[in-house]
Amino acid sequence: MCEIQIDIFKYLNDRTLKGHKFVMNFDYFFFKKKVLFGLAMASLISTSTFAVNNEKLKTVIKAQEKNYLVTLKDLVNIESDSKNIDGLKHISKFIAEQLKLTGAEVNIIQSQDIHKLQGTPEELGPIVKAVLKGHGKSKIMLIAHMDTVYPKGQLKDNPFKIEGNKAYGLGVLDDKQGIALIVSVLNTLKKINYQDYGTITVLVNADEEISSPSSRKLITDTAKDQDIVLSFESSGKESSLSLATSGIASAHLNIRGKASHAGSNPEEGVNALTELSYQISQMQDLSQPEKGVKLNWTVASAGKTQNVIPDTANAYADVRALKLEDFHKIEKILQERIKNKKIAASEVTLSFEVIRPPLITNDQSIKLAKHAQSIYQKELNLPIEVRIKPLGGGTDAAFAGLESKAAIVEGIGLRGDGFHNAKEEYIVLDTIVPRIYLATRLIIDASSKQ
Repeated sequence: MCEIQIDIFKYLNDRTLKGHKFVMNFDYFFFKKKVLFGLAMASLISTSTFAVNNEKLKTVIKAQEKNYLVTLKDLVNIESDSKNIDGLKHISKFIAEQLKLTGAEVNIIQSQDIHKLQGTPEELGPIVKAVLKGHGKSKIMLIAHMDTVYPKGQLKDNPFKIEGNKAYGLGVLDDKQGIALIVSVLNTLKKINYQDYGTITVLVNADEEISSPSSRKLITDTAKDQDIVLSFESSGKESSLSLATSGIASAHLNIRGKASHAGSNPEEGVNALTELSYQISQMQDLSQPEKGVKLNWTVASAGKTQNVIPDTANAYADVRALKLEDFHKIEKILQERIKNKKIAASEVTLSFEVIRPPLITNDQSIKLAKHAQSIYQKELNLPIEVRIKPLGGGTDAAFAGLESKAAIVEGIGLRGDGFHNAKEEYIVLDTIVPRIYLATRLIIDASSKQ
């Protein structure tokens, strides 16, 4: 640095000050000192992101652990099931306030682009979107969700509490730990003055537990030009990162027949239950486990009175696939098969809806996850598994992957268990600091390579 500064001042002396002989050496001395100070400060600012080594970063993060727990407790103490609109509005405002404190530009969005699914409520909660703009080129997306599965009124019997190395509460694992984690990561970047990223975009939706009907398009559209997408769902009971999940779809069979008395004139009726049984029996061979395709009839209903031939019958199937096109193939087969009926007078219809697409891994995702594994094992001396084979559950990260080539990693969040159990849902406290560290490092490393 000194040699460079000498060259600069030689240049200034030869070019700029030449011809200005009236400038006294005394003045030039202070001019030189002033410029040197300015250059030093500029250098410090431009390199401050690299001045914080890994141990210093851990210290900064460790100091935030208490704030993390305060934020998490506040989140858990706001009831926010997917249909509790007042609760969702309340928690979205709280999240927005926390994100604004990190320096992000924050908006609360009420989406009008809704993908209606069976059971989608008439009114849906808002989406919190936050954007941090840096000086670099990397585009990074962080996602989590604020809604839970617990109907309003359960908080009084299940308050946030800490017992040993665990914290319990409604939605503490799924997924309020993820929201608090994102806030802590952004606060860490702010504290170390790291701004070498291009943009960090945060999306926190309010309808994940009901298959994201109002947020799926925004997630997909936002992810299109991202470099990496980190999803802050829990890593589960064991420490792991997931790169692929199966997609989820639903098939609904609806049979219409004709009612009649089961004792005196059953022949005048059209038995919807009989037709339903026949339809299900001819649709039992569609699973292909070796290809990740699974179709299982799980719910059925018909009739209300024992002595009446049922005029309606319904059945639902759970469908899983590893490729979106496999859903289309299954639907086509189902629609063809219902044309073959046992009772000609019956009416058979079938509806099919993709609830969540599959998350398909790519080379970029594998590379990012392996890097995360290296950080966790070598720098934190902690075990972590990278799961490349698809898991059975769905994820919002799959919407991010629909039209994006980004590296996508699911399970950045804390360890824990007791999903959807009001009494047993918990997080493991000693994973707070490691997971903040991991996510922060992934952002820094991805940005440093741009």
